[in-house]
Amino acid sequence: MNLDSTDLRILDELQRDGALSNVELARRVHLSPSPCLARVKALEASGVIERYVAIASANKLGLGLNVFISISLKSQSKEDLADFERRIAEHDEVMECYLMTGDSDYLIRVALPDIGALERFILEQLSPISGIDKIRSSFALKQVRYKTALPLPASAA
Repeated sequence: MNLDSTDLRILDELQRDGALSNVELARRVHLSPSPCLARVKALEASGVIERYVAIASANKLGLGLNVFISISLKSQSKEDLADFERRIAEHDEVMECYLMTGDSDYLIRVALPDIGALERFILEQLSPISGIDKIRSSFALKQVRYKTALPLPASAA
């Protein structure tokens, strides 16, 4: 899909507030509501807009511990990687999981209430996954920046 400046403005506004009414969105991007809605529907249909979500406060839900865990596997065969990915996706604590280059095979971020929950997660959930060779964790002391909006080309401004 070729995105023009109006599409980019729509995306910019929806990334800031996905709960905007179509009327308010149309006002902000200087369109009438009907063409604005048609553009949003086209962005959704093309997959540019994947879904709409509410972003909850981890701290207010008692999940104040963010831990980044590097995982190395014994083997990097296609089957072993797929098995690990399937198994790690079963855990709600895992917020993100990336296949990496470098010293470890995967980097995951988990959201947990406390150090005891981390211990249980590592010992009871992570360690039993066959094929894991090394587990290294790092705690986030402070969240300096967190954003969900993707950078858009300058023409969105």
